[in-house]
Amino acid sequence: MKELLLGNEAIARGIYEAGVRVVSSYPGTPSTEITEAAAKFEEVYCEWAPNEKVAAEVAAGASFGGARSFCAMKHVGLNVAADPLFTMSYIGVNGGMVFGVADDPGMHSSQNEQDSRNYAIAAKLPMLEPSDSTECRDFTKLAYDLSEQFDTPVILRLTTRIAHSRSVVELQERVEQELKPYDKNPAKNVMLPAFAKPKHVVVEERTCKLTAWAEQCEINKIEDNRSKIGVIAAGVVYQYAKEALGDTVSYLKLGMVNPLPAELIRKFAATVDRLYVIEELDDIIETFCRKNGIAVSGKDVFPRCGEFSQSVIRKSLGMDEPETKSVTEAVPVRPPVMCCGCPHRGLFYALKKAKVYVSGDIGCYTLGASAPLGAMDTCVCMGASVSALHGYNKARGAEAEKKSVAVIGDSTFIHSGITGLIDIAYNRSNSVVIVLDNSITGMTGHQQNPTTGYTIKGDPTSAVDLEALCRAVGIERVRVCDPYNLGEVQTVLKEELEADGPSVIISRRPCALLKYVKRKPSLAVESEKCIGCKVCLGIGCPAISMKDGKAFIDYTQCVGCGVCESLCARGAITAQEARV
Repeated sequence: MKELLLGNEAIARGIYEAGVRVVSSYPGTPSTEITEAAAKFEEVYCEWAPNEKVAAEVAAGASFGGARSFCAMKHVGLNVAADPLFTMSYIGVNGGMVFGVADDPGMHSSQNEQDSRNYAIAAKLPMLEPSDSTECRDFTKLAYDLSEQFDTPVILRLTTRIAHSRSVVELQERVEQELKPYDKNPAKNVMLPAFAKPKHVVVEERTCKLTAWAEQCEINKIEDNRSKIGVIAAGVVYQYAKEALGDTVSYLKLGMVNPLPAELIRKFAATVDRLYVIEELDDIIETFCRKNGIAVSGKDVFPRCGEFSQSVIRKSLGMDEPETKSVTEAVPVRPPVMCCGCPHRGLFYALKKAKVYVSGDIGCYTLGASAPLGAMDTCVCMGASVSALHGYNKARGAEAEKKSVAVIGDSTFIHSGITGLIDIAYNRSNSVVIVLDNSITGMTGHQQNPTTGYTIKGDPTSAVDLEALCRAVGIERVRVCDPYNLGEVQTVLKEELEADGPSVIISRRPCALLKYVKRKPSLAVESEKCIGCKVCLGIGCPAISMKDGKAFIDYTQCVGCGVCESLCARGAITAQEARV
């Protein structure tokens, strides 16, 4: 049977067909759907872990136990998982272990463009990179064979376009894998210095063996089109090059991007007069070629930043673009904004009015940095808001403590905010941390997390009590407020900023897009009362605009949250049903 699958879904299919037993991940675009799709197979245990480090360690434990295991993450998640990743490279595996890492060239949903191939090189781990959904499935299965054959974790690298594009996959049956026996072996599994030193030698020997495999494997292949121009590419860039250049050039398609096959590249280079390396982000393949004395053109021709396309390749090579038809009318820009009824909107409006320094974090609420709210000063990475606020206040002193807060979501707080809060409590800064609890992991598409009370499969489970947790780590002042109630939010914020000692404010209101959230009647503007002051526009709600000099609310978008209603001094905004 054939199915049209996302690259992420195809990897999940590969996980299933390869006989994997345990999958542990943290959601992160563009990798999220891998674990969501894998969770649909009853034979595969799947979970959302609190963060990527925990997910990698769960997968490592399952491998120790003799099962094939998998963990998925986006590129910045690999930073979090790097600690176990590097040591597992030395330890190796019992059951096969694969890391699925999705890079995001173009930063469609990320704060940087890091290239995960650097991690494969640094950790001395094999990395495969598929170029369509069939290869996503096939390379996943191959990764487990390599993992067990060479006693190593394997990294499977995706980029956004492969993760989120669809192509046909011919489904195959699951091959069950017997649990491998566990044998106590500290010299292999306990990385004390005395054991780790000889294991480094083993890793270097393993790299040599993997390189020999890469020279002969079927996933690294030459496509000879009898051209004097050659292109080396991998992943989605290979597809871009094929569409842009067709059969006018010859190709070396690399399915394994670490370690790279020097002799195969040298053989290919000997068949052409001009050799291009086309790769997004870093010059990994290009640098390898130059190091091995192979003359290539790469970043001297192609961009170092951003996502590639067929057009980028043609333009870089000075080729004419094919004739296309374009939309004659200008398409209006639609910047990302908080959804109508987003519970974060009222909180950020209050922060803007309070004129405080806001140490920001990663989530839907990062949009609080955008106009018209503009209520965020910094944003580094998940969990950094809490720790960075502590550092900011220690640097600037008592006056800053009265005019600064950190904001962090419920899932992100569990991911990496708790340790920062412990630092605040332990080292005593009068810092105010605001946990924006919208009862779900919102930005990546409504995944459960340890605060929601449900597992990835929707089964009831224990839920973290945020108030009790904050008190347990040493925070005595813990307040809860409703972000739809602007008066309450402003009062609580003022009191906690003025208080002595650290405090936590939990801004609690479920995401407006959750299925179980009951919508209130839409609001509307009584034009005869409206004076066009535009105060209601200050919250940046997509449902509110100006029409003929008066505020106007689109009832098809409005969820009746009431935040704008509380701002209107003229009482011009009321519920639709109140006028019927």
